[in-house]
Amino acid sequence: MPYTRRNFIQTLAMAGAVLPLKGLAFQPADRWEIHCFSKPFQWMDYDLLCETFAAAGLDGVDYTVRPDGHVLPERVKTDLPRAAAAVKRAGMKNLMMTTAILDAKEKYTEQILETAAGEGIRYYRMGWYDYLKGKPLLESLQYRNRQLKEITELNKKYNIQAAYQNHAGIKVGASVWDLYEMIKDVDPALTGVQYDIRHATVEGANSWPLGLELISPHINSLVIKDTKWVQRNGRYVLENTPLGEGMVDFKAFFRKVKALNIHVPLTLHLEYALLSKAEETLPVKEKQQIVLNKLKKDVQTLKGWLKE
Repeated sequence: MPYTRRNFIQTLAMAGAVLPLKGLAFQPADRWEIHCFSKPFQWMDYDLLCETFAAAGLDGVDYTVRPDGHVLPERVKTDLPRAAAAVKRAGMKNLMMTTAILDAKEKYTEQILETAAGEGIRYYRMGWYDYLKGKPLLESLQYRNRQLKEITELNKKYNIQAAYQNHAGIKVGASVWDLYEMIKDVDPALTGVQYDIRHATVEGANSWPLGLELISPHINSLVIKDTKWVQRNGRYVLENTPLGEGMVDFKAFFRKVKALNIHVPLTLHLEYALLSKAEETLPVKEKQQIVLNKLKKDVQTLKGWLKE
């Protein structure tokens, strides 16, 4: 089922956004909001990070607000406003963040959501659920569904949207079909999916279009990154790559996104090595330039696909 006009307008209403109806169609590159995941750049302070992202032509920052992140949960009330202020000084948007939130009752959940909402953040990615040990898989999904509904009530309180990412592996959501089973009756205007085509390709090289179509009414953000299988020491492992150098069929992906009428914020992830061991010892400004060049290349590659 496509991402419907009703669902999209409902999502915009929750976010406080107003767009003309033509905004529901697939848009050219300059109409897509491209944010970037801050995890690979955590050696940068907020201002240096935002300066780098702005120079690369990005629209915003997807900060890590989690243990070992750019913003630590226990310091969210003081540090997230500082991080958001740096984004504004750089002329960008701070609409997204990545958290480790799994439950509405966790120690820092409400502090994080309250502070983020106050800074204008609209979307936050959650952590990943495990299956319950010794329980049938469907029973685990039903249990996690109840947790999502409790989080959804908290999202309503703060007018913010959660996003659960499909992530390759053995946690809930590795298969988009189990993610759908968990989230199918949760209000998509408050709790949705951050769809990751890299992980979907790993789990279903040929079948990912089916999962994308299934989950499309719940998607509120898209992850963009690439990878490929390589052989090392007699076994195949994944190696993350710059965009266009891996096995993800982005042209087919964006054709499918267009067909399903999905138009949501994008978060670009650079999961491959940005600095060599030798480069890590260079002065900060030299490291920044090396990283900026790689970031610019991925941004321009993505914008080229969006224009097509």
